[in-house]
Amino acid sequence: MKRDFKAIMLYLIFGLPIFLLMFIVVLYVGNCGFSTDCSQASLPEIIHTPIPTLIPATLPADGMGKAEASQGKCTVTARTLLSAWVSSGYPETDPFQFQAANSNTCQATFSEVKPLFTEANLWYNGALACSSCHNSDIATASAFMDLSSYAGIMAGGKRSSPDAKGEDILGGGVWDQSKLNEMLFVKQLMPFGRPPGAVAQDGPTIQAGIPVQNP
Repeated sequence: MKRDFKAIMLYLIFGLPIFLLMFIVVLYVGNCGFSTDCSQASLPEIIHTPIPTLIPATLPADGMGKAEASQGKCTVTARTLLSAWVSSGYPETDPFQFQAANSNTCQATFSEVKPLFTEANLWYNGALACSSCHNSDIATASAFMDLSSYAGIMAGGKRSSPDAKGEDILGGGVWDQSKLNEMLFVKQLMPFGRPPGAVAQDGPTIQAGIPVQNP
């Protein structure tokens, strides 16, 4: 009995490692062949599941989002809007009328003129807002002029102090005589740093005002 038990233990001690080694060899050779990188492996062919043809996605036409966002607004150039505002006596809250790009009569208020002075990237891509240089800090503002508010614009340029009245930049309501027209559209010196050809002759085209309803 003792001899049989010893024999069994010997078989287990020496036979089990050999069996495990042979098992591993069979698995490896059966799947990878006699190569170390499995280049001779005889694996079943991979069958790809076909993907149904996808319908190409379509994007809205260029400017569609802007048109929807400003639905009901009028399309107008900066020159036309500024000219109409100045020629109407540059009111602060009362509406003034202008001709839109489609020749419709529209009306707006100064609140829709103001972004032309205070909004960056409007006149051209990368443009600073006019009010970045022409602001309420008259002591350091370019041309000692404030374009950040209605009161600042009315106060004019070349002011000696925040409380002082400066040079009229609106031509007294005559657009062709205004400094604003001269610098922006005649001499095209502003906005400051404008690259050649970056700004259209009549300035940027924007959405402003609403059509005037005929009675």
